[in-house]
Amino acid sequence: MNTHYRDRRKIDPGQGKTLGDQTVNDGNRVEIGPTALAFAEWRAAGLALPDLPKMREQRWQRLTDHIVARDYGGLLLFDPLNIRYATDSTNMQLWNTHNPFRAVLICADGYMVMWDYRNAPFLSNFNPLVREARAGADIFYFDRGDGIGDAATALAAEVADLLEAHAPGNTRLAVDKPMIHTLRALEARGLDVHPGEELTERARSVKNAEEVKAMRCAVHACEAAMAVMEDFARANTGRVTENDIWAVLHAENIRRGGEWIETRLLTSGPRTNPWFQECGPRTVNQNEILSFDTDLVGPYGICCDISRTWWLGDGPAPKRMVEAHRHAVEHIDYNTKLLHPGLNIEDYSRTAHRLDDKFQKQKYGCLAHGVGLCDEWPLVAYPDQMVPGAFDHEITIGMCLCPEALVSEEGADFSIKLEEQVLITETGAEMLSSYPYDPRFA
Repeated sequence: MNTHYRDRRKIDPGQGKTLGDQTVNDGNRVEIGPTALAFAEWRAAGLALPDLPKMREQRWQRLTDHIVARDYGGLLLFDPLNIRYATDSTNMQLWNTHNPFRAVLICADGYMVMWDYRNAPFLSNFNPLVREARAGADIFYFDRGDGIGDAATALAAEVADLLEAHAPGNTRLAVDKPMIHTLRALEARGLDVHPGEELTERARSVKNAEEVKAMRCAVHACEAAMAVMEDFARANTGRVTENDIWAVLHAENIRRGGEWIETRLLTSGPRTNPWFQECGPRTVNQNEILSFDTDLVGPYGICCDISRTWWLGDGPAPKRMVEAHRHAVEHIDYNTKLLHPGLNIEDYSRTAHRLDDKFQKQKYGCLAHGVGLCDEWPLVAYPDQMVPGAFDHEITIGMCLCPEALVSEEGADFSIKLEEQVLITETGAEMLSSYPYDPRFA
């Protein structure tokens, strides 16, 4: 049978001109996204795909509504994840985190302008909600040198002119993470600058129905990658390093259209304690523990934050590890069952499961946190770390949270790390993650 070029160039040859997520089925397109492997796995799992044009419009509308609700003339974004949320476009995302060359302005009337890399104004063309593509937001010394002040002044003038055109008379501007020169230039233009991070975090905290579909797909892809990593680790224990094992998760994430991993939190044996040591060249030996936290940005730019601890080897897991693992499972189960719409976050902290005394000093930095494009608002602190008034808000339908547990005794030679990802529904918390716990700890 002949295979036509029009089919070879498709991302998913089994589909027509449009993919199930309502984007163009053309491997030559500019827009990044899931691969044929991911689409096949999601189809086999019976997952509904997100309608990406609808998701983008709903995100844009949510930001616009939050701008209007706070009586801002506009919202100026530099954080690449906020820009992703507003436009769903990407450009050298990790490089952009430390070289802020992109910016987006959303005006109170919804008019949205992108400042991008001067040679790549086309990267957001697929999204008609981006009404203009400009250049000139690269306000950092490496790029501008001693002319950085003039560049900031020019950018501020453009922003001021756009606000006057689309929010006449309203000089109140929310900005998320400006460089100092940019902030001073905006204020010098007479703009009343307000912190924009509260707006973006609160807007992103509640997911629309299409975002939830995207997250289900991303979590499925993440867990498929985890399964390949586990098979590799078990088949090669004693012959491979932590880095070798971690590389499998990276590769399998990319194979499915994922984007990056935020941390290097995979360690083995005694390196699991204290936690937060980074993945390294240590050989993972027989009859040892391996703990990891995915912290993975997968397909559709969705973060999948899942932790597991495995026992590698033919021998039985030591009793003390089995008991610690059971304690971690109890901690997460109890705290997940507490979740429901209307629950005050500080009350959640106060009523949460308490780890045994010997695990208190090295417990995790929070008992749960929001998740979306990355770890997001809110952070749910343990009672002894809670700052009264900092999170005096309610859990609402559509939030996605990650309850977690670090069961780690000071001076011990192991840590147990577990974490799940859940969706808040009308009736409570629905588990999005489903990767099984290691039965050797049962």
